[in-house]
Amino acid sequence: MMNETVTVSKVNVRKITVTAMLGALAAILMFFEFSVPFIMPGFIKMDFSELPALIAAFAMGPVSGIAVCFIKNIVNLLHTTSGGVGEISNFILGVCFVLPAGLIYRRNKTQKGALIGALAGAVLMAVVSIFSNYFIVYPVYENFMPMEAIIGAYQAINHNVKNLWDALIWFNMPFTFVKGMFSVVITFLVYKRISPILKGKH
Repeated sequence: MMNETVTVSKVNVRKITVTAMLGALAAILMFFEFSVPFIMPGFIKMDFSELPALIAAFAMGPVSGIAVCFIKNIVNLLHTTSGGVGEISNFILGVCFVLPAGLIYRRNKTQKGALIGALAGAVLMAVVSIFSNYFIVYPVYENFMPMEAIIGAYQAINHNVKNLWDALIWFNMPFTFVKGMFSVVITFLVYKRISPILKGKH
């Protein structure tokens, strides 16, 4: 009984440690955001900070994935320019991504299960991004940039955009999905190699 308790304790400590390390990595990746000219307005940034969270969700479960999302946004609060609103939205979208991925993979630990879970998470994140941006992010950003200017930045790329809903559906939703899929592709390329290390089996 004592040996089992010690083993469980070691597993929990390792899980917490690895989750914290992946959270730190996600925070670092969040710093390296960049614009995608001609595809999105300059104030919309691309980063790969969801990648460590997805890996954590697959390797250690959805709770670890959510913890990574939480850690990276708490760290990012130290230099936020959005008053924390951007971080709240990012956390919500991150949870939408890693929670379905982790839950589905936990029930079906196959490559197919991982793919279905990751796709479900990417789709959910993309759809929720519409409402997250509309009700959380842009009401705050409007204090710094008039809505006419925001819509104008989208119209400079596609003149068919008439309002914020158009912008979010035609631009932000597919952009968020593609952003998630980048993390999915990279995860599938590296996961088999790093999984034993993360789980302490190497």
